[in-house]
Amino acid sequence: MKTQLMAGLGAISTAGMAIDPSTQDFAAGLDPISPEALRKHYKTCLGGAFPKPAPLLPEIKETIRKDGYRIESITYEVEVNDRVPALLLIPDSATAQRPAPGIAVWHQHNGEYHLGKSEPAGLAGNPMHHTAVALVRDGYVVLCPDALCFEERQDPTGKLTKGDYERFEFLRQVVRGRSLAWKNVLEMRRAVDYLCARPEVLADQIGCYGHSMGSTHAWLVGPLEARLKCIVGNCCLPSYAAIEHEHLLHCFPNFVPGWLQFGDTPDIAALIAPRALHLNFGELDGGSPIGFVQRALPRIEQAYKNARVPQNFTSFIEPGKGHVLSEAMWQRAREVFSRHLQFR
Repeated sequence: MKTQLMAGLGAISTAGMAIDPSTQDFAAGLDPISPEALRKHYKTCLGGAFPKPAPLLPEIKETIRKDGYRIESITYEVEVNDRVPALLLIPDSATAQRPAPGIAVWHQHNGEYHLGKSEPAGLAGNPMHHTAVALVRDGYVVLCPDALCFEERQDPTGKLTKGDYERFEFLRQVVRGRSLAWKNVLEMRRAVDYLCARPEVLADQIGCYGHSMGSTHAWLVGPLEARLKCIVGNCCLPSYAAIEHEHLLHCFPNFVPGWLQFGDTPDIAALIAPRALHLNFGELDGGSPIGFVQRALPRIEQAYKNARVPQNFTSFIEPGKGHVLSEAMWQRAREVFSRHLQFR
């Protein structure tokens, strides 16, 4: 399932902690730290402890009947007086008497703030990304929440729009000593709470999938959510080394303050070990420059070797493809879910 593409590696510095941050490998030269200690540092860098989970207080606003499944338009609380709108897709085959595995789908960014949950749920957007529909047709119960700043969660005052509101929310977390990634991780953990609480879902068979920003969300939440047995990310693992070298303006959830003391973004993804992780990439994807990706993957592979489950990390780089979800990429995602999430 892996494709090795070595073109471009020669252009990237292999030196240790080089003076020029545009070419250095931020993880090189750092003293080894145990995964347990790194996970604690990661949580601290995100913004510290998460609040004690409050009751979800779920509400169903509407039910939409589809061929072979239904969509429930719901809301639930992630923090007191902070409700997240989401769409839950339930196959007709999943019942309280015969529950199915659950998958959370984190939607993309793409500068399309009017879109969030509705795209993977197949109600809007690009058919390429109607992934929740494909998964519910495979028999999974699928949850699609709105990320903060998207679709129903844009500025309620109407004063700020699009990226301005995202910047506002990022800075609002910064002055509280946190990050937007902290808020996103909190909300994703609450999404898992909701999935596990549904009678149609096998609470010990939960996975997640994301494309682009959704992929970032997947490997950000993975280290801190042990209930996720299987994590799949498509087209997004921008290392800070790549971001600085290429001067990439990535979206705010990518940035974890202070993490460079301990590693780079691949070292966050590596903390998911020993649970299953699969990452897809396009060779021509400028958002995750492939030379840097190829340099990152062995670090994740090593973490899984250290955990004695090398088979639980897989990756795929598709030649000639950019920032897309291709048929080959999606087939690998489905195969990973099928292998690690069990129907009973």
